Amino acid sequence: MELSETGRRFVTHWGEMGSAWGVNRTVAQIHALLFFHGKPLNAEQLSETLGVARSNVSTSLKELLNWNLVRVAHVLGDRRDYFETSHDVWELFRTIVRERKEREFDPTTRVLRGLVDASEFNAEPPDVQDRLRETLHFMEALGAWSDEMLRLTPATLEKVLRLGAAVQKFVRPGDAAARKGSA
Repeated sequence: MELSETGRRFVTHWGEMGSAWGVNRTVAQIHALLFFHGKPLNAEQLSETLGVARSNVSTSLKELLNWNLVRVAHVLGDRRDYFETSHDVWELFRTIVRERKEREFDPTTRVLRGLVDASEFNAEPPDVQDRLRETLHFMEALGAWSDEMLRLTPATLEKVLRLGAAVQKFVRPGDAAARKGSA
């Protein structure tokens, strides 16, 4: 399978961005290719199109499956596994946020909660106690907010995102007036 120039540029860039996001480049490229192509592909097709080793594709697919970003599909008359991803960018966004929250954010919140609740915590200097409590409060508030955002429909979530910049006018009226005066 040959990629168009647009496809090649998209897949290449997505792989580069994957590295910036802490994701293996090949993992990101496979996901980008499945998203761009829009149809299930098997491991051999992925390997040939991307020019990467079949073993690298297998490892990358396992990671994508673990992140719930791809699923196995079957093609009538073909015993091989094919892989596909959602075509819905909002669904992908929500999956990534949910998975990152569960893997990275929630464990940190649990550790902070355990530290603050531990009997030896009171032996720490008051400024340390304040910083850790404030960090825990922040993490819990942000976690609750993200849980609520993940419950929204894509249409409602898009409205919330569009409102985001406008909300600051109501939340920080003094800042808005200062910006007008400096303009």
